[in-house]
Amino acid sequence: MGPDRHDPSGSAPPATNLPRRERLRLVLECDGAACVWCRRPIETDLVRATTEHVVPRIKGGPSWLENEVAACARCNRERGHRTPADWIDECQRRGWQPDVDAVVRALRSLQAAIAERGGQRRARPYVATQLRRLDRR
Repeated sequence: MGPDRHDPSGSAPPATNLPRRERLRLVLECDGAACVWCRRPIETDLVRATTEHVVPRIKGGPSWLENEVAACARCNRERGHRTPADWIDECQRRGWQPDVDAVVRALRSLQAAIAERGGQRRARPYVATQLRRLDRR
């Protein structure tokens, strides 16, 4: 497990100010070089790494580093706008072993960032619901 995404000092720059490659580097540092959903190694010649919003933008998820996890392009594309808990269920149905701990860490980090920075009216209840669902496992 890498460092926590949430920087309570406020010194971490928002992900929107960082180039894509730098955001990806930071997310891979936190999550490791494997897709959090299917666990395939990423950043290889065969599997392209992406950052994926845990709370989709369409559901009110901010473009903050705390809301991003490492995912392969296939999982990022196939997940669409499904909730993290629903997509974890689908991954398990497919026989994959998603990194539930990494997803929960990202959700908790996002929850802390929202509490500190404020706003994110739509994302707050979404995060809380997903954490309740994933904590029951």
